[in-house]
Amino acid sequence: MKKGIDVSENNGVVDWQAVADAGVEFVMVRSSYGKSGVDGNFAANVAGAHEAGLKVGAYHYSYALTVEDARIEAAHCRQVIDNSGVGLELPIFFDMEDADHWKENHGFVFDLTLITDICHAFIDNIGLNCGVYASLDWLENYIDWRGLGCSVWNAQWGENDDIRGYMWQYTDSLEIDGKCFDANVLYE
Repeated sequence: MKKGIDVSENNGVVDWQAVADAGVEFVMVRSSYGKSGVDGNFAANVAGAHEAGLKVGAYHYSYALTVEDARIEAAHCRQVIDNSGVGLELPIFFDMEDADHWKENHGFVFDLTLITDICHAFIDNIGLNCGVYASLDWLENYIDWRGLGCSVWNAQWGENDDIRGYMWQYTDSLEIDGKCFDANVLYE
């Protein structure tokens, strides 16, 4: 098992050496969101993590309401990664949840088949090693993760990991250098 964190521009400037000194071995960095959003710190976070000796993967937060939206988001995410000029050692993960209620507020139907099809469309069209990120509730009720046949990054804060996938996000309160991060375990 390897210890890791995930970050986005919402974390501000990260002291990557302090992260490495805390025993962190990898980081998942948000690359993009929706059909056109780019995380403003993506390239800098990847470069800083690499300089500190960390392995890096990425994630894309989705606003897809349809399979076609997911295909467009996959092309966008791939373009952001390609244009950044940074290399990634770990997969890209697709986050289909609705943490900000955008999908709910736009009439999205939370149907297992539709959501799984949207995940499939993104994964099948990005052209990179790709998996799905979701909370335990989403993995049990909204995504047929077994049917996707990809890596799973399970977000379940607490004592155990009921769906042991590729990676487990176990807390949102790992403090390093005065900042709080989501903490993850990578199973190998």
